[in-house]
Amino acid sequence: MSPVPCAGEAMTFARPFLLACLSALLVWLLAQSLALGAARNALDQTLLLTTRAVEAEVDRLRALPAVAAEDARIRAALAGTGPLQDANIYLETVAAHAGADELFLIDAQGETIAASNWNSPGSFVGENYAFRPYFQDALATGRGQFYAIGVTTGVPGYFLSVRVAVGDTLGVMVVKLDLRPLQDTWRAAEADVALADEHGVVFLSARPDWQYRPLLELSPETLDHLAATRAYEGVGLGRTAPLLSGLPSGVDAAGAGWIARLGPVPATGGQVIAVRPTRGLQLMALGWAVLAALTTLAIAAAAKTFEQRRQIVALRLSQSEKLEAMVIARTADLAREVEARAQAEADLRATQEALIHTEKMAAMGRMSAAIVHEISQPLAAMEATLSAAELGMQPGDTGTAGRIGKARDMIRRMQRTTRHLKSFARKEAVELTLIDLRASLQSALELVLPRAKVVGVTPSLDMPGTAVQVMAGAVRIEQVVANLLLNALDAVEGVPDARVGVTLTVVDGEARIDVHDNGAGIAEGDLPRVTEPFFSTKLTGEGLGLGLAICKAILADFRGRLDIRSEAGQGTHVTVTLPLAETEDRAR
Repeated sequence: MSPVPCAGEAMTFARPFLLACLSALLVWLLAQSLALGAARNALDQTLLLTTRAVEAEVDRLRALPAVAAEDARIRAALAGTGPLQDANIYLETVAAHAGADELFLIDAQGETIAASNWNSPGSFVGENYAFRPYFQDALATGRGQFYAIGVTTGVPGYFLSVRVAVGDTLGVMVVKLDLRPLQDTWRAAEADVALADEHGVVFLSARPDWQYRPLLELSPETLDHLAATRAYEGVGLGRTAPLLSGLPSGVDAAGAGWIARLGPVPATGGQVIAVRPTRGLQLMALGWAVLAALTTLAIAAAAKTFEQRRQIVALRLSQSEKLEAMVIARTADLAREVEARAQAEADLRATQEALIHTEKMAAMGRMSAAIVHEISQPLAAMEATLSAAELGMQPGDTGTAGRIGKARDMIRRMQRTTRHLKSFARKEAVELTLIDLRASLQSALELVLPRAKVVGVTPSLDMPGTAVQVMAGAVRIEQVVANLLLNALDAVEGVPDARVGVTLTVVDGEARIDVHDNGAGIAEGDLPRVTEPFFSTKLTGEGLGLGLAICKAILADFRGRLDIRSEAGQGTHVTVTLPLAETEDRAR
């Protein structure tokens, strides 16, 4: 066997293996970077929450010394003019209500003269705390704060102090906070956080082995200062090893097997430290690296298999692509033919239905004209008969006269209706004459009054007091307004508190007729089509769908326009706009 194929096979195997190693290295670096970034973000959140918790606990009693110092019993005790027992009882009561560990008053020499624990073992009364920084700072600047282990009780706490002045007599009021509940909460929640003072000494920690250990090596001067203030007396602070393996880089710090983030605590002047073990992060990064290597090898194998299958499929597809293209083209042709035939059939049916409706309406028009003609003559005869009966009536017969008058009014009403129907049915040529729109609106309103009474609505009519003259046809304008009013009455039928109104106004050299109602309105999708011939939203048989189309055509003859605004459930507003008559037209 030739050695060349073996070398080629080895090279083929080595390439995916090298690629897998490279991808594993890159993924390990990336995963470690992302994990450290996520850990830093989580530690920053922990820093923020811990800082706020510490500040809230300290600020809770920050104002208590100043408030307590304003009491007359405290000021009298400091000045030596009042009994110390009253001050002791007052401090005991205030400390109990405020939740403070201890509250005590120190004179200018550093001796405690009153305290909330006056009647307890380890009372502060009589103790001298002149060596404490919180006493010295309060006398010098007015305020002080300091964390230390109590030299009297051995209980650690945070001290807040304020200077008290009664005349020329000075003193210091101090409150002691026990921050150990915060530490207990951290340990219960297994949160790796710690709180250090301004010297970098950890005085509260979720890790017991961190308690009273410095972050960095303490200088001899710092150790001497802490010894002088007796802040951490009895814990062997100088013999404990520092926690950090080197100087922190900004807010980042690291130690044996962990990383940390540091942040300031303005309320205490110290620092808060949030810690995260690095072992889990390293294991996660290693796991991602192994997964990336295996994935790379799997992808390489899949790619090789895919390439082989692709070649086979390509051979098969090349034979069937032409046939498939022909089938697709023929199918598209058939689909277009079917669609065209279906559209033609639909248009034919629509045209047939429109012709049938048109013929019905024409027949109804001829029939109504004949009925009006036949009714007109009997009505005239009935009016003449009533006139003759009125002449032959006995004098003083008021009852009969009243009944004859009512009958005559009803006959005249029927005659007015037939006259309107005649004029409405008459076809008028496109001849422009000077008309007053008010008269046309009044006639159209009278024409639809019977329909309005059936619906139960009295249409309102609002017109100006002077004539509104336009060049148009009176009967055709009357036809337009009547059609719009009938549509409005149909829309409000069955609507509670139904309203239909007509308004005539003059705006910018144009006459505007507004017909509005509070009916069901027109759907948004139907609004653009309502003026199309044979389009109707009414039930089958109730309308031909020509009313608005005819109105629009009539107005076009008079250089007018028709605008429709509607909202479903809010009613419809139709505006007819016509140009006012010119001066020379009015002079004719």
